[in-house]
Amino acid sequence: MVTGKGGTGKTTVAGALALALATGGQRVLLTEVEGRQQIAQVFDTPPLAYRERKVASAPGGGEVYALAVDAEEALLEYLEMFYNLRGAGKVLGKIGAIDFATTIAPGVRDVLLTGKIKEAVNRPDGTRPSGLAYDAVVLDAPPTGRITRFLNVAHEVAGLAKMGPIRAQADGVLKVLHSGQTAVHLVTLLEEMPVQETVDAVEELRAADLPVGGVIVNMVRPPLLGAAELRAARAGTLDLEELAAGVKEAGVEPTAALVAELAREAAQHAERVALEAAQRVAVEALDRPVYELPLTADGMDMGMMYRFAELLRAQRMVP
Repeated sequence: MVTGKGGTGKTTVAGALALALATGGQRVLLTEVEGRQQIAQVFDTPPLAYRERKVASAPGGGEVYALAVDAEEALLEYLEMFYNLRGAGKVLGKIGAIDFATTIAPGVRDVLLTGKIKEAVNRPDGTRPSGLAYDAVVLDAPPTGRITRFLNVAHEVAGLAKMGPIRAQADGVLKVLHSGQTAVHLVTLLEEMPVQETVDAVEELRAADLPVGGVIVNMVRPPLLGAAELRAARAGTLDLEELAAGVKEAGVEPTAALVAELAREAAQHAERVALEAAQRVAVEALDRPVYELPLTADGMDMGMMYRFAELLRAQRMVP
């Protein structure tokens, strides 16, 4: 599962992780549950329906399928599976009963969503070497602010429903969540708010006994100056004559205004590098594996997605 504060690029990371897992001939399912069609945008495909569809091939013959899990469709499937009532469910949907039920009991909605993912994880397929339909399932999960509640809702429902299909569904979800095959990875930027949300989410996940995986630091920008230059820029003691000489060597007239502006930008860059270093300390203090992905100057495309998958594999996020 991949979570992160909005704007950190968690869908991109989830997609890259799915490609990394599929490399070498594996079949991977990439899922989303928020109805935002972010996976379709990342893979540049038409909007996903409530059925699994291949969206990418991975090196070595791997395949990535994708699914947008819809609460109403999941409920219809649930009614058919346990009560043979899919037809009745469609009638309920027309009169708004499904929306009513999932609105007054939000926990039911999340159990339906996680239940569908659990079904994909456990789905048998005797034609494949693993005996399962998928070798791995990746969830582009809700953001860090609500990830623990989203994942822990099955525990709450299991406490309320003492028996029957709902209890069985909740127990099945809990079994997958607390198994050794599950991990919640967190995506962050080296900025104060995303890092603080990551720290808070890790604490909440651990308190709920949910499995914390690694932290992916996204959009990493390498320093443009050496350590001594960064210190001087931050202190406002850069050698302006040396800076002017560099500008002139580049074929630009080093006016006083231009040199002063470059010194100001260097100071801002040095301040940002120092702030990022402080946030990196906070990330490393979480005592979880840390992986890094670079900032891309030209935006994301499928070529960069494959590059990100290679980087995650090179950092051994995926064996």
